[in-house]
Amino acid sequence: MRQGVTMRVGELAKRAGVSVRTLHHYDAIGLLMPSAHSETGYRLYSGDDVGRLQQIRSLRQLGFSLPHIREFLSRPEGAPQEIIALHLARLREQIALQQTLCDRLERIAQTLVATGENTVEAIFDALEAMSRLDTYYTDEQRAYLAQRREIVGEERIREVEREWPELMAEVAAEMDKGTDPADPVVQGLAARWMALVAEFTGGDASIQRSLTTMYANEKPQDIHPSLDPRMGEYGAYIHKAMAARTE
Repeated sequence: MRQGVTMRVGELAKRAGVSVRTLHHYDAIGLLMPSAHSETGYRLYSGDDVGRLQQIRSLRQLGFSLPHIREFLSRPEGAPQEIIALHLARLREQIALQQTLCDRLERIAQTLVATGENTVEAIFDALEAMSRLDTYYTDEQRAYLAQRREIVGEERIREVEREWPELMAEVAAEMDKGTDPADPVVQGLAARWMALVAEFTGGDASIQRSLTTMYANEKPQDIHPSLDPRMGEYGAYIHKAMAARTE
């Protein structure tokens, strides 16, 4: 719009997506006053006024109060560029948050397809599990795990999801019999266990430590309803087997 072009309050409200009442309020408090009035008293807004309205709306979306916006806009040169920079930074944060949510929902969808569960409760369980993951893994670790998931592939993931319960059952059987962790049978189970973990962590030691910390602090079923309640016991048994191998 050329700076000399003017429009009435109703037209500005319609094109800017605000109410006439809002523009009247901005005028009343001295936040956005029209540059001119017609002979019949109508408010007439210029291109500069439209630019100021854009700045006001940007600052409102950033959470500024109207008094703070008036103070901010009273600053000398440079304010428009600063406002745009602030708004862009906030939008990028929101985009990142939306992408994170999108990634979570995609994983939920994959889980529901794999398990056949489609209840609201299952979705809440998945979201809660993801929140717990966020507690123990850094942004970099989660990004790396997402890459590993792509590398491993969904077909292999489905295979491992079937392998884990079988492995857990074998570990439980030996543990309940009191088999020494140094026994070759348990050593073989430990090797399979660590191989599966390494396949998904890529052998990253920091991620494996985060995984261990999570299982040490959380109940398995709080991490995910499908996990065996004795998962922590199995993990401790396997770690004894790994320690025995090292010795």
